[in-house]
Amino acid sequence: MRKVIKKLFWAWDFEKEEKWLNEMAAKGLALVDYSIFRYSFEPCEPGEYSFKIQLLEHNPNHPESEQYIRFMEETGAEQVASYLNWVYFRKKTSEGSFEIFSDIESKLKHQILIKKLLLPFGVLNLCVGIGNIINTWFNAREIIWVPFINIACAVLIFWGVSRINKKIKALKKEHSIRE
Repeated sequence: MRKVIKKLFWAWDFEKEEKWLNEMAAKGLALVDYSIFRYSFEPCEPGEYSFKIQLLEHNPNHPESEQYIRFMEETGAEQVASYLNWVYFRKKTSEGSFEIFSDIESKLKHQILIKKLLLPFGVLNLCVGIGNIINTWFNAREIIWVPFINIACAVLIFWGVSRINKKIKALKKEHSIRE
């Protein structure tokens, strides 16, 4: 019997989402599907699976992504869900540890990819918000609250990007120490 849980995780906190999915698996619930804020689980043996999440450069149906997903399947992982360019993998814990990012460079590349995804949305929301404020002021001589939603979204996204920048900086520092 499927159990559906609605929950929100920000793109820059995918590690928290991953941790939560693994906690659910430890309790005997394995992710089988995902759509925006909606996780579907089915019963499993507690701790049977380990979950990982990854943002791909292309849509999962793109030939490069399909090739990568096949590679992951060859290592014993299984794609259980995808949403836009995000893919959700699981692997039986009995098959050993499950790591997608095996080195600092791949972790760094993934964080930069997330940043590249978010920045245009932040800039777009900021521009639309400012444009709407200016337009409202010139045409209506009063400022309504609606344009500020875009400004708030931009601030939230830029805050997330700053968190990603901190992760990138830490990874670069770790990389320079190891060299």
